[in-house]
Amino acid sequence: MPLHPIEAPILAERQIIGLPAMRVSACFPSPAGDDLEDEIDPIAWVVRHPSSTFWWRVEGDCLWDVGIRDGDIIAVDRAGKRRLGRAVLAVVEGAVMAKILRKRDGKFYLAPANSQEPYPDIELTEDSEIWGVIAGVVRRYDLA
Repeated sequence: MPLHPIEAPILAERQIIGLPAMRVSACFPSPAGDDLEDEIDPIAWVVRHPSSTFWWRVEGDCLWDVGIRDGDIIAVDRAGKRRLGRAVLAVVEGAVMAKILRKRDGKFYLAPANSQEPYPDIELTEDSEIWGVIAGVVRRYDLA
């Protein structure tokens, strides 16, 4: 799944918004709460290490099952711990890609997370480099 850097950096005016005390149900209706629990800066909530985080726009649906879709913007944290099962951004043979870090038969590889499409696993070589861990995703919906 190729990824492309965003040409202009994403600069967000740090905007603190009120966070309701009650959670919203995504399944069944629940009474709405007007009380504010706390304030939150949405970008700061995603970005844990500002000096080591960069943003990429996703192309393709290789990570559909983990909630990352074509057109999403992902925050990649170079300081994040690279652990098996985590979504990572890596460079393999010059190609930048985002997939799930796996290990099989003593070898590391990048695996897709899309049960509907037959994307291949990519074996990591000694020349491969994991740039960082996907720390969050931003998605904008069409309102028209």
